[in-house]
Amino acid sequence: MTLNSIRTEVIIIGAGAAGLMTAISAASRGRKVTVIESHHKLCEKIRISGGGRCNFTNLGACAERYISQNPHFIKSALRTYTQEDFINLVERHNIKYYEKKLGQLFCKESSQEIINMLLKECSDLGVSIIYPCKVQSINQLEENKFQIKAEHLKDKSRLELYSESLVMASGGLSIPQIGASDFGYRIAKQFNLNIIEPKAALVPLMSLDSERNFYKSLSGVSIDSICTYKRTKKQETSFRENILFTHRGLSGPAILQISSYIDDEDSINIDLLPEKNNLVDELKSFTKNPKFSKKFLINILKENYSEIAEKFYDSFAETYKCKLKNRLATYSHGFLDTLANKLKSWAFTNQESEGFNKAEVTRGGIDTNELSSKTMAVKNNPNLYFVGELVDVTGWLGGYNFQWAWSSGYVAGQNC
Repeated sequence: MTLNSIRTEVIIIGAGAAGLMTAISAASRGRKVTVIESHHKLCEKIRISGGGRCNFTNLGACAERYISQNPHFIKSALRTYTQEDFINLVERHNIKYYEKKLGQLFCKESSQEIINMLLKECSDLGVSIIYPCKVQSINQLEENKFQIKAEHLKDKSRLELYSESLVMASGGLSIPQIGASDFGYRIAKQFNLNIIEPKAALVPLMSLDSERNFYKSLSGVSIDSICTYKRTKKQETSFRENILFTHRGLSGPAILQISSYIDDEDSINIDLLPEKNNLVDELKSFTKNPKFSKKFLINILKENYSEIAEKFYDSFAETYKCKLKNRLATYSHGFLDTLANKLKSWAFTNQESEGFNKAEVTRGGIDTNELSSKTMAVKNNPNLYFVGELVDVTGWLGGYNFQWAWSSGYVAGQNC
């Protein structure tokens, strides 16, 4: 078996968004950079993102839209390399893009354009990318250099690489089917770093088993809603976007957003009629109008509150034995109060999420107290860096996590 010895200045493990941005940033300073990737395809997460068009950043990226046990940690990197900086890079490569909604920027053509851009930048700067290549061991030598032993999976050759700096950009646990693994966390443990428990984020949620049939009956139904999670009486988080019923529970943008904040068995409240601030009074007013008094309640709901799909009212009435098919005049104000509260504050209990297979990102990761926010280096080991999804920084849905990859990678590259 052939043994190849490679000496370089910076080794980056992981050729995803954060890893390639680190490589570009470091090589632009004249550093000799080698990137190692275990998967047989580069940048798969970029390729599949945004429905194949890559939601590559968000105009509203700011620290308040990220989750971390240390919310201040994010600020330095986001200031150093902003969404405008990445947009300028995209424009230099003549990639056409558009704003879809809420500041979300997508490629007009394909995610492959972002991949091609990153690879061209790396090529122009002399970055070496070795893949598919499995790292077998990482050691820090006495002279403060790193030794990486690896195997090239195509020709089975053995590699020994030596560098001054090591950057871990191997990603989190989300979407293991395209190569995600716990490798980065294992290396962090090897260097005695604290890890905030990794959990699935931006992920569909599963209802309680006892309510599963109700959600299954509505699979495919989408409703504009406000999802709210109350951590304490004074602390709550809300998102207004669509929810999507699935055969297991709920998905859709609002649910994916709120999933980053909750744990198993937590409950959220869902306002199914966010435009109706006085629903109770409206329902009661119908009882005083002869035009409505003889109508069936379910028909009044379908006609006047069509924001909610008709199918929902039918399944709701059947599942919860809630008689909606009587004439409006037969209902008490107390019943209408209860009904209005149900529609304005629907309680959903998360039995568990659908896990890393369906999660867009991983929350938790390397404790930010272990890292310098200005360099992304380990505080007590300044030649070792962690970037991107490996770190305990999780962005909202809509390009925020890619921006963190660009920002954290750029900062590490300027210092490694």
